[in-house]
Amino acid sequence: MPKVVDLSSLPAELQAKWSTLEERLRSLGKTLVAFSGGVDSAFLAWAAHYAAPGRILAVMADSPSLARSQMREAVEFCGRHGIPLEVISTAEMERPEYVRNDSMRCFHCKDELFTVIERRRDQHGFDTVAYGINFDDQGDFRPGQQAARRHGVAAPLLEAGFTKQDIRDVARAAGLEVWDKPASACLSSRIEYGREVTVEALRQIEAGEDALRSLGFKQLRVRHHGTIARVEIARDELPRALSPEMAAEFTRILKGLGFTYVTLDLEGFRSGSMNAVLPAKVLERQRA
Repeated sequence: MPKVVDLSSLPAELQAKWSTLEERLRSLGKTLVAFSGGVDSAFLAWAAHYAAPGRILAVMADSPSLARSQMREAVEFCGRHGIPLEVISTAEMERPEYVRNDSMRCFHCKDELFTVIERRRDQHGFDTVAYGINFDDQGDFRPGQQAARRHGVAAPLLEAGFTKQDIRDVARAAGLEVWDKPASACLSSRIEYGREVTVEALRQIEAGEDALRSLGFKQLRVRHHGTIARVEIARDELPRALSPEMAAEFTRILKGLGFTYVTLDLEGFRSGSMNAVLPAKVLERQRA
């Protein structure tokens, strides 16, 4: 059984949301939770295990777009909290429509994920597949949400009205170590639209980000523009990154990984910054 947590210190409104979430999770029956290791899916997996122990299984997709560090942290999280976990293989890299990397790449990734999870659900007698979309995600450009709707995937956090900050606040009160984990996304999201997703490019990105984190930076992205690596660092960490010594170290690391040019983005880290090149009509159509 999961350890009992005391959430009485939370604001009344957030306690009400938590009660709604617990009730919803119990109503879903035996549930597979799509688990990436990020804050939202980790919180959902923990909440489902807490609300309905013995009736949930976290399912993590392993593919070249998943960083090994993310995999290790996710497995460790489930182990610490007694959350049942199964790692499955997905084959989005075998889908030409995914590899070509247009604005719908995320749709094809999630379509592959939910297809594989549904197969697991049907074979082993589960009732529901759930994922960690929250209230704030509705305003983002995320074609993967279309795939979730197509597959009828449950969205308990959204249904209970949880925002990103709500999730972090409850996770902190519950003692979950992921409460302040930086936002994360698959490695493919770092590759500019129109440039094919390749295993080589994914490995370049992963090695680059691991190396920069080893320098002490927490929130960052290595954006892949072919011969150019565009580094985004959180604004509060930018002053350190802008020193001549650190710039030289970035250059040494990323040129050593095969990039010809290395740039530091002066706007700092922005989630979804690659979407800036997409036409407004594409963004609006996919959000609809």
